[in-house]
Amino acid sequence: MTELQPRLRAITDLMVPEARESGGRHEYDGAVQDLSPEGVRAGLTRLGDGDLPEDPHDARHLQVFEEGLRFELGELALHRKNPLLHLSNLDLACYDRDYGPEERRAAAKAAHLALWPEAVRHATASLDQVSAPVAQSLLGAVKGLAAGVTDQAALEAHARLVAHVERAAETGDPDAALGADALARLMGTVEGLDVDLGRLAERADAERDRLTARLADACDRLGQGGRPPLDVVRELVKQHPDADGVIEAARIGTEKAIAFTRDKDLVPYHDGTCLVGLAPESRRWAMAMMSWNAPGEPEGPSWYHITPPDPSWPRQDVDEWLEVFSETTLPAINVHEVAPGHFSHGLALRRAPSDVRRLLQSFSFAEGWAHYAEELCVEEGFEAGDPRFEIGVWVEALIRVTRLACAIGVHTGAMTVDDAAARFASHTHLAGPAAMAEARRATFDPTYGRYTWGKLIIMDLREQARQAWGAGFTLQRFHKALLDLGSPPLGLLSID
Repeated sequence: MTELQPRLRAITDLMVPEARESGGRHEYDGAVQDLSPEGVRAGLTRLGDGDLPEDPHDARHLQVFEEGLRFELGELALHRKNPLLHLSNLDLACYDRDYGPEERRAAAKAAHLALWPEAVRHATASLDQVSAPVAQSLLGAVKGLAAGVTDQAALEAHARLVAHVERAAETGDPDAALGADALARLMGTVEGLDVDLGRLAERADAERDRLTARLADACDRLGQGGRPPLDVVRELVKQHPDADGVIEAARIGTEKAIAFTRDKDLVPYHDGTCLVGLAPESRRWAMAMMSWNAPGEPEGPSWYHITPPDPSWPRQDVDEWLEVFSETTLPAINVHEVAPGHFSHGLALRRAPSDVRRLLQSFSFAEGWAHYAEELCVEEGFEAGDPRFEIGVWVEALIRVTRLACAIGVHTGAMTVDDAAARFASHTHLAGPAAMAEARRATFDPTYGRYTWGKLIIMDLREQARQAWGAGFTLQRFHKALLDLGSPPLGLLSID
């Protein structure tokens, strides 16, 4: 593993969990980031110290990340407002990934756990501006962090963190809104863009209307014309494998998605191994997720992790969990997580030509690419004989575009969380607790509209490339030009 240049190292020192897992920089194994007020201030002072890369794109890519960190941790001070940053810092699940010898990973996990008391001291010193809605939404995740932990000192530290967040849930500011200016800057600085929230909200509404029309058309082709499309979806998602069959269904679907992506040559690289299996116990809060062979790691498999419902749950909870893996929605999830989505993107990241492009990953680009991959597969004819695949794509897209609208609404004060839940219930197939859970996520994940935002920018750029390249345009050329940039800030995307 190459030594990082000092200016890049100053950035990764301020995003240790991401550098360790998404970037594969395992010199951070067994370490926690100093998220105390003093530690964050010291880290910010080190930004910008050193030479910029010679490559103009890499230089600007690095500068955008510096600017984003200065705003997130400096002006906005998210480490004082959002326990999520501290949860990532404490998280031990990264060592359950099979990226190296088990003994080495176990030793790193033990060293990391031994630092929990220190990390919790830093967390409780920092978290003095947590709103009640954010604390209430994240309290379950905070409590679940200690699942499987037996170390007494770590458990005592964890109890102090739980108590701290519980107090915020009771006494914190009842308003979680960041405000329009803060949200626009939070979204924009990390992507090298100026963001107009009003225009973006209008774009979200237009995209919702387009997706709703596509959903209605697909339902017509399924022979369900004349019925409300969301009612059709609510019936379709009840057709799913049982708990024992979920992983096998995902494995078969993954093979189809990889073969289709390879046959159509939709991405630059078609090698690598993607295994499908049960998520590690520490990651079973997620129904499905990609754990890719990170850029800084030796060649190895990526894992598409699936979490079936726990058989001890109440029957209704099991059924609702299994609806995610329905015959309508699982194929779209496979494409998003595997090919040509995250797994394919991970293969390209390993070939990116610089440490900056491999390590400094825009989540809006990464999730935007995987979301774009779903619609790309519709365009290219994946499962063309079965309208349910297309229905699944439009259903997932409606959830994501509603996230964008609700993030803007909640953080500008135009919506309450209850308003956001009602919007999910009317514009998607979600209802009740599922709609409310999506609405509450807006409070602690204000940029969760990144899926749709990233997809729309990629689609805009593709149209520009068609116009500029004329007869020279191919999807292969466009996708390679895009993925050669790694996972770039959205404002740095261009067809030059």
